[in-house]
Amino acid sequence: RPALLEHYIVMFSTRPLQLLLKRADSFRFFNAPSSFRSYNSVNATEVAERVSRVLAAKSSANLSYDDLAASLGVTNTYAAQILLGQAKLTPTTAQKLKIAIPSISETDLESMTNDFPMRSFDEDILKEPNVFRTYEAITHNGEAIKAIINEQCGDGIMSAIDFYLDVGTTTGKHGEKRVVITFNGKFLPFIEQTADDNSAPSPRD
Repeated sequence: RPALLEHYIVMFSTRPLQLLLKRADSFRFFNAPSSFRSYNSVNATEVAERVSRVLAAKSSANLSYDDLAASLGVTNTYAAQILLGQAKLTPTTAQKLKIAIPSISETDLESMTNDFPMRSFDEDILKEPNVFRTYEAITHNGEAIKAIINEQCGDGIMSAIDFYLDVGTTTGKHGEKRVVITFNGKFLPFIEQTADDNSAPSPRD
């Protein structure tokens, strides 16, 4: 099955928090050249500190991501993304999260519910071996994956928004543990841009 894209697998390592703090404090972040796009709408330090508190609360609750996912009614990857600030917490799921991890503060729950995430990753995360190998697997198999999607579905792409991602394990025939990563994304066909269907054509002077 397809391997996990780099920005979906931050839950495998403690490195992302360190990277986020580094980016917030680094010379590159605050004194970046004009070609570097910093996000003025997001306080990276505040987000990193919130993530640190939330992960500590999860640890104190002695919950795995599978445990948390079962309590929230989401996939284990999405549960991790919520805690890591890469997905927006809905009000309904916030109530479930408060029950599952009571030590999360109301302030952090409000931030996770009301603030829109800046979904991104620090390129340094690719130096982490687990992340790099999954990234390598998807890029090395990318052309084959595309060919099979085209063959089975037509000319289009797999959505990463109408999308489910689940990480699990199985046992191989020699008794070894194996990682199973499942992508489940809606197929989005490319359209023919017919003039009659274009409801907002550009003006012509």
